[in-house]
Amino acid sequence: MSGAAAGNGAPVITTEWTIKGLAMPLPMTLHPNGQLFKATRPGHGGPKFTTHSTALLVQRSLGQGLPLAHRRTTRAWESTSSSTASTGSHKESGHIETAPHESLLFFNNLFPLKLSSILIWRPWTSEDLLQRFEQSSYSFIDPIRLVKRAINTHDQVPIEVTQIIPRLKDGGAFVKFTHPSDMSAAVVESKLSELLQNNPIKPWFNPFGRVKAGLVEGVPWLEDLYRLPRSRIRVEFVAAKDDASPAELSQETLYSIFRKFGKITEITSQPTDSKVLPRFAYIDFVLVRDAIMARNCMHGFVLREQGSKNATKLRLSYEQRVKAHHIWAWFTSHPRIVIPLVAALIAAFTVAVFDPIREFFVKAHVQKYFEFTNSRLYKWFKSQTSDILAFRRRKTEDAGLNALFTHRKDLIDSIQTGLLESVDTFTVVHGPRGSGKKELILDQVLKERSNVLHIDCKPVVEARGEAGTISRLAFEVGYRPVFSWSNNISSLVDLAVQSTTGVKANFSENLESQVVKILQTTASALKQVGLSERKKEDKDADLSEDAYLEAHPERRPVIVVDHFLHKSEEKGVIYDRIADWAAALVQSNIAHVIFLTDDASYSKPLQRSLPDRVFRSVTLGDLSPDVAKKFVISQLQTDTKFAHDGQQQDSESDNQDNGDKNQKKDPNTPAPLDPALLKELDTCITALGGRLTDLQVLARRLKIGQSPQKAVQEIIDSTASDILRMFLLSKSSSSDRKYTTEQAWYLISHLAASPSSSIPYNSVLLSNTFASSPETALEALANAELITVKSQNGMPSEIKAGKPVYQAAFQKLASDEKVKARMDLLVLTELAKMETQKIEKVEQELVMLQGLMARRPGDVSERVEYLLEKMKGGQARLKGLEKEMGVVKGRMVK
Repeated sequence: MSGAAAGNGAPVITTEWTIKGLAMPLPMTLHPNGQLFKATRPGHGGPKFTTHSTALLVQRSLGQGLPLAHRRTTRAWESTSSSTASTGSHKESGHIETAPHESLLFFNNLFPLKLSSILIWRPWTSEDLLQRFEQSSYSFIDPIRLVKRAINTHDQVPIEVTQIIPRLKDGGAFVKFTHPSDMSAAVVESKLSELLQNNPIKPWFNPFGRVKAGLVEGVPWLEDLYRLPRSRIRVEFVAAKDDASPAELSQETLYSIFRKFGKITEITSQPTDSKVLPRFAYIDFVLVRDAIMARNCMHGFVLREQGSKNATKLRLSYEQRVKAHHIWAWFTSHPRIVIPLVAALIAAFTVAVFDPIREFFVKAHVQKYFEFTNSRLYKWFKSQTSDILAFRRRKTEDAGLNALFTHRKDLIDSIQTGLLESVDTFTVVHGPRGSGKKELILDQVLKERSNVLHIDCKPVVEARGEAGTISRLAFEVGYRPVFSWSNNISSLVDLAVQSTTGVKANFSENLESQVVKILQTTASALKQVGLSERKKEDKDADLSEDAYLEAHPERRPVIVVDHFLHKSEEKGVIYDRIADWAAALVQSNIAHVIFLTDDASYSKPLQRSLPDRVFRSVTLGDLSPDVAKKFVISQLQTDTKFAHDGQQQDSESDNQDNGDKNQKKDPNTPAPLDPALLKELDTCITALGGRLTDLQVLARRLKIGQSPQKAVQEIIDSTASDILRMFLLSKSSSSDRKYTTEQAWYLISHLAASPSSSIPYNSVLLSNTFASSPETALEALANAELITVKSQNGMPSEIKAGKPVYQAAFQKLASDEKVKARMDLLVLTELAKMETQKIEKVEQELVMLQGLMARRPGDVSERVEYLLEKMKGGQARLKGLEKEMGVVKGRMVK
């Protein structure tokens, strides 16, 4: 190192500065203003690279000791310069100006990086900060103490601090200092670094770290942007002059320049095929503090690499390191594996979280946990107030209801006995609508049972859409919470995934799978219900769960499936799944199952689910006339206006004559009815029949004041109108029905004319009206309850009206001349159409045989004669039908 005089009279200090990777050390000339370095290689003239001093800010508050009027809050670029011009310069330009014999040092690790937003509130002033530096008391948390300790070495490093510029965001501070003319700034840095290495200074917030100092060799940019320090530095190579093109530095050169600031993990050069300008490279440090030191000391550093014509200026900035998401990349690149795996995890989560909740609600629904009428409070209140709040209910009403099932007592006992046996089969109660199936099972057979699950299939099948069907089925079994709407969203997601990846995600479920899921959860809850009364003190407590349920059939819950096969042609899959589920329950001894149906073809779906079992079938018909009369009387006796006053008076006078004056008539004794009413009632019930629903309608009409004869007549008229509207004048297309209007009228007219109110089954099959699919049409009419097919020895034998009141309605429709004429015209027209089609077929065959007659007349003459004879008979019948049609048309216009 040697000293000389610069052009402006200031001393010049010359030293050598070696860059690893360059061919030889370069002699450097340092101007005492600390702003310009000139390096020359032997044999070459002119400057090779130039660096300018830079500044960083420290956002630290120390403003104590001055009057309040002289204090002001310093923010991004406020420093401790005693020169107003100097301070304003770096505020406006973002750079720090240095005077002769001045240089910059950057002290790192003075402030915690994460607490910069908290420490920024403390105000620092230019005069106060230098005063605190000169009068530092070495307080524990004062950052000026650290700078004081690091620089207070006048005996070894004779420098004088002229300005302190805090950089709170970077956790350090720039210190502008003056040094003797015979000592370069590089020597100052070397000695200061050696002292700090031998005598480390540790900040209070980082006892494992130490304060470091570095000479600012570039031109740092003092900015207050929201750019937080990172461990990655982006080094951009820009031109030192406007008219020159920069050279891209190699990784070796970058390593030799930046390694002194700390451990480097990776240096990444810009790809050669990249079009991004300016060219750049990434330098990854192990510690963020090392990256801060490198950026503040080397930003704006200018150098020329060996072999390069132009100088290159380094522009440094922090860069957010993009972490390699290996797991996420694997997931996104393997959708065929990930999507089914995610679906399985979602299903497992649903089973683990929601299934126990749903089982609890199903158990509560079966055992009626939340029903107020099943609570102890309600039972106690009812027992205490039964004599006060009787609601005028009479014992005769209960007696009448019991009389209703007197003739079915054997059936009730048979079904109750079957529920006490361990037989793995179904109980099927079949009968037309209104025959009292539901009342028989729920009110008579199961009135003493507590664990009864009643599933009504009618609202389930009639619900709109799959979501509505799932909601109704879940409501019937008490399955909640149910997210029926989620399947629509899952379907959209499944469609989107399939359209983008080509793989079906199977997030959505079809109706069948959702029904099976609900029924499986219900089966699990029913098993717990059957085991709920099991105790450890029982003699058979050591039995397994299945063995216990098999040994105690009386403790199994009972499932009543009502309206089974209602509209089975629309949603038959639901009935199939219910039948399979019921078969699994009875075979596993979990529950008893009773089916209530009015469909005569119930054996087909049940036989598929339980093929090797014989069902317990119970067929309900209409009530006998005596029982029907007792039922109507029991309904009328609740109304005192039907009592015979004369009989009441005679009875009271007889009691007085016998001396029973103190005896009072029991208020619960039914009042006798008028004999005239009873006599008229006998005739009306015979015409009305024993269908329970029709008897209830009759009783209601009698209660409002109608006579029995008028009430029955209005019932018959209303029924006839319903039949006319539903079967004869229906606007439904032929594809919606499996029978025709002509077939329905054929049965109505023949049943009305039959003395026995029945017609042979085979005679209907042989009629011309039922020439096309006769059995299908008869089955459809039977399911619609227009007719009832009676069997004998397992074979259909005769056909009757669907219910007794239908017979009277058939006779009324047949006696109406206009209706009869219109329907007869439809039948005749259909028969004429059929005859015409037969004749056309004969004519087509005769045309085909015409060519054979010329070649071999003997072989086809017999067939031709047969066809001619058949065509002649068909023509005669067609002529007769047309004649009858003319007569019918004449009746219609009268």
